[in-house]
Amino acid sequence: MVKPEIETKLAAARTRLILDKPFLGALALRLPLVAADPKWCATSVTDARCLYYNPDYIDKLSLEQTQFVLAREALHCALSHFARRQHRIKARWDVACEYSINPVLVKDGLTPPPATIVIDAYEGMTAEEIYPFIEDDDSDDEDAENSKSAQDSDPGKGGSQKGDEQREGGEGQTPQNNNPQSGGDSETEQQEELEGTRGAAQPEPLSASELDALSTQWQQRMAGAALQAQQAGKLGGALARLVGEMQQPKLPWRMLLARYMTQLARDDYSYARPSRREGDMIMPSLRSSQANIMVVLDTSGSVTNEELNEFLAEINTLKAQLRASITLHACDTELSKDGPWVFEAWEEFTLPKEFHGGGGTDFRPIFDWIKLHGISPDMLLYFTDAKGEFPKIEPHYPILWLVKGKAPVPWGQRIQLN
Repeated sequence: MVKPEIETKLAAARTRLILDKPFLGALALRLPLVAADPKWCATSVTDARCLYYNPDYIDKLSLEQTQFVLAREALHCALSHFARRQHRIKARWDVACEYSINPVLVKDGLTPPPATIVIDAYEGMTAEEIYPFIEDDDSDDEDAENSKSAQDSDPGKGGSQKGDEQREGGEGQTPQNNNPQSGGDSETEQQEELEGTRGAAQPEPLSASELDALSTQWQQRMAGAALQAQQAGKLGGALARLVGEMQQPKLPWRMLLARYMTQLARDDYSYARPSRREGDMIMPSLRSSQANIMVVLDTSGSVTNEELNEFLAEINTLKAQLRASITLHACDTELSKDGPWVFEAWEEFTLPKEFHGGGGTDFRPIFDWIKLHGISPDMLLYFTDAKGEFPKIEPHYPILWLVKGKAPVPWGQRIQLN
């Protein structure tokens, strides 16, 4: 049996979250609390259906630290970490998920439990972006909370799931007493029933259909919780940005780039009166003109040659479709003296053999150059990490920033490259 004081602590922590952090509290309220067998649950875990906890672990935490635990597991669910692992190694994915969430919760004023690792450099990064930096040794770190005991049994630590054979088309079993698509009164009944279970055994892995259903359900829950918190004026800046990014449509950068560039296509029908030698009848005729695109590469050292070549290859494909001429510049704190390089519509768009760079980043030189030469490009594409000095006044022509990293831009259209 679970000690009454532990149940009281969990209830108090959830209530405090609802009052002080309504966004996180609303999410935590959606996770039934289930006391788990310590043999497979060393601390706390979630499979997006329930929050499983080790009573002895919760007993050692303060009320504030318990709030952090509830908020962390709920946020794992809201961010669909359980459905985003795909091909990645589970132990490393779990650590990446923790590292992506911990700085956000600390910045929002929550107190982490002992041994929780908070790396400021990972603030604002997704688990997918952090994952490549996680070494195999890191997956044994105590910050993975359940470490070895949960990695093998895997009830969904950090929102992740084991059971690859089920996601890859195997015959997944549907857990008893769980209906991920249920809601309203049935969901309340489910919560009451599960909260009455003590020392629960390891739950069955999620099937592919449950992954999809729960992911959709948690996205809806996150949107509703965010709206309520915003209306109450209690959605912190870091969480607000996180929610905003999750709610943005997830389209590949190539698709977005193609969408914006094809808007430059100038093929159109004209009803201009023809010459009298052609007769008096006015028929539509197809007119087209060449688009002039300015491309700038940030050579401050934050973008690799491999990434630049991938970007240029995509531009080259689109250029041929648009019949566009391209003027290429390279810039760090100043424009490269080797440039500009001009490519006509019929010429292949390639990276110059070499150009100088590697210093800081200043975006103003290219806009000064355009003004000095009296040019008005149909579009300016800037490939960068967006960490530098921007002009104070937005130009009148369209700007498209293709950004590696999470830095914002003051104006123009931003496309995330990660």
